[in-house]
Amino acid sequence: MFDIGFLCCCFSIIGSALTASPPPSNRVLVQSKLQPFVNSLALPPTQAQFLSNKLVQDSNLGAFLSGKDYQSQGCWRSPTCVVLPESAQDVSKALKNIRFFGSKFAVRSGGHSPNPGFSSIDNPGILIDLQKLNQVQISQDKKVASLGPGGRWGDVLAALDPHGVSVIGGRIPQVGVAGVILGGGLFHFSGEYGLAADNVKNFEIVLSDGTLKNANADSNPDLYWALKGGGANFGIVTRFDLYTIPVRDIWFQVAIYTPDKIPAILAAFAEWQDKGASDVKSTVALIIAPEAATVGLIYSAPADKPEAFDPFYSIPPATVAVPANNGTVLSLTNILGTTFSNAPQRHDYRGSSSKVDLQLYEEVYTFWREQAMAVHEATGANMTFTLQPIPVNLVDQGITKGGNPLGLPRINHQWWTTLVDWNNAEDDEKVRAVPIATSEKWKELGEQRGSYIPFLFMNDGSRDQSPLSMYGAENVARLKSVSRKYDPSQTFQKLQGNGFLLSKV
Repeated sequence: MFDIGFLCCCFSIIGSALTASPPPSNRVLVQSKLQPFVNSLALPPTQAQFLSNKLVQDSNLGAFLSGKDYQSQGCWRSPTCVVLPESAQDVSKALKNIRFFGSKFAVRSGGHSPNPGFSSIDNPGILIDLQKLNQVQISQDKKVASLGPGGRWGDVLAALDPHGVSVIGGRIPQVGVAGVILGGGLFHFSGEYGLAADNVKNFEIVLSDGTLKNANADSNPDLYWALKGGGANFGIVTRFDLYTIPVRDIWFQVAIYTPDKIPAILAAFAEWQDKGASDVKSTVALIIAPEAATVGLIYSAPADKPEAFDPFYSIPPATVAVPANNGTVLSLTNILGTTFSNAPQRHDYRGSSSKVDLQLYEEVYTFWREQAMAVHEATGANMTFTLQPIPVNLVDQGITKGGNPLGLPRINHQWWTTLVDWNNAEDDEKVRAVPIATSEKWKELGEQRGSYIPFLFMNDGSRDQSPLSMYGAENVARLKSVSRKYDPSQTFQKLQGNGFLLSKV
């Protein structure tokens, strides 16, 4: 039987443990927690100092020790070793060894998924952490941005801001690059430009045999299509070349409403979906908690009270968190970053989809709110009820840009999701029962009203859901064919620890 410890020793030549340093404010705390561990190893002084310096500079470890790692506590695992590649060639070496020895593995980009085992793995198992592949490069004509899979979207948008462009990517700055794109990627301006995956010009990918390939419209076009929402089923992407969009200066405002205004907010949202969304520069971020609703109105150009949002202007808010202003994509991103807690907690997502249907929105919201308040009272869990608008132009953009495997209907619709946070593992079943029941309610009432859409956005999928199975039988068959062609050993189906895998469909 192969000793996985030996493989981990071999990996030491693949990539050093140097990573982006944690902020200076965290470094002293991290050092104080690491030093007793280093001392316990009884290493010679020179080696001990070398190891200590390496560990202090590890951004993921620093975030974990300082309590600022977003990754759900339900995902915390102890792999046998962690590989931190510095190049595509390092990834290739890692996959060759993993495949040869038949070792279980997981891949982490930002680690934002709350699904256990999707970007983490226990012993025996190897974690390939892509945090060092975090480059952001822009072409001379500023039309293409090349991104490493381990970058964070906040850093990406900060790097592009001086160039006056953006990309379609992640809305929250702490989220990693790769997971967003491979799951589809919904951004503020997707109604105008399509999903993040639709805006990829080229994927640089390492296959299971260590081969480095490019997938684009001209080279390996079947793999290119599959990667645009097909998840982590085909290889490890080491670079995303995204088309930039000529959007930097935008208009936005954020207002908070009391629960008694939520019926009016839902009505305004449905009206905007039917009418205002035809202005593809407009989008609405609607996040409802049991005791308040947050409405963000966003317009992808400088403006003065855009007419597209007329249904919302007459509803008086409890407070205006961010007054109407002409800002930038980066300033909006930074504001959004402050709204999500980095406190160590347990997290979950869940998703469902429907046509534009105000009565359905109201009925499911009423059901959810009663359940959410009861569970909050019993466990302290917080959860949201979020409607994400999907205008028909988003679907058309995907078709125009070469197609993707999602199988979306060409109608205005919405993707519901929830973000759930709680503290105690013993409450897992009780807390998760609410989003599970709510997704079932979407299906039950939606089918009764002819409004249910059998689609699940992968980026919002929970551990027990199956987004790939909802892409349609023809697309699933095509994805499996691509998987067998580019991964004939089925390494990513058999050895990858968990995830939304084609082998489960």
